[in-house]
Amino acid sequence: MEKLSFRSAMPDDCGLILYFIGELAAYEKMSDEVIATEELLREWIFEKQVAEVIFVCENEKEIGFALFFHNYSTFLGRAGIYLEDLYVLPAYRGKGYGKALLKKLAAIAVERKCGRLEWSCLNWNKPSIDFYLSLGAVPMDDWTLYRLTGDTLTKLAA
Repeated sequence: MEKLSFRSAMPDDCGLILYFIGELAAYEKMSDEVIATEELLREWIFEKQVAEVIFVCENEKEIGFALFFHNYSTFLGRAGIYLEDLYVLPAYRGKGYGKALLKKLAAIAVERKCGRLEWSCLNWNKPSIDFYLSLGAVPMDDWTLYRLTGDTLTKLAA
C-alpha cells in the first residue's frame, strides 16, 4: 500500500524543484520560457523567503510539488495564498495526489488564517479546469490577469 506524505522543501532541494518546474513547463508547452536556475531558486525561495514549496511523496519519494506564496487582499484585510505551480508526475496521476496537495494548501491557508487560496490555469487545460471545478473552485470571469515582463517592465520602471 502506498504511503502519502508531505514535506517542505529545503535548500538542498533546489535541483528537485527545478526538475518539477521543467516537467510542468513541458506539460504546458512552455519549456522555452524557463530561465530559472538552482541558484535563483535558492536565492528567492530560501534566502529571500518569497515563496514556499511542499512536495507530495509516495512511499517517501517526491512525486509532485506545489510552489506558493502569500498575497494580500485589502478587501478581506488579510493575507491569502497564491498557488503558482502544482504538478504531479504523470505516472502518479489519478491517485488523488493533486487533490491531496490542494487540501494541504487549504489546511495551511486555514491554519495561517488566510482569507483565500487562489491560482491561475491555462484556458486550454480542460482536465485541470474540470478538476478544480469538482473541488468547488470558482473561476474569476470578471477579472483579467495583466503582466509586465522583460523590456516592457524595464521601460516602465525607467
